[in-house]
Amino acid sequence: MDREDRIPFITEDGEQVIFEVLEQTMVAGANYILVTEDNDLDLDNEDVQAYIMKEIDEPHSEDMLTYQFVEDEQELLSISKIFEQLLEDTDIVSGDI
Repeated sequence: MDREDRIPFITEDGEQVIFEVLEQTMVAGANYILVTEDNDLDLDNEDVQAYIMKEIDEPHSEDMLTYQFVEDEQELLSISKIFEQLLEDTDIVSGDI
């Protein structure tokens, strides 16, 4: 993967976590990304833990995008189906975030 596919995120606790962006899509004007922790990316492993994040509007952060984990079960299910179609050979199983 390119370096551009690795994005640092700052948690609410101020910890930096590097995520690998696996896919991106836009639905009804909202931008979603499918990410995995950079150290979790093992293409030989069929069970990679991934997260769906949604871009949110943060007026105070003009130079950075802000994402939050999708927690609504219905939204998570519908967006995961879209990512499944985009990734073709991938099954996305909903689990606890």
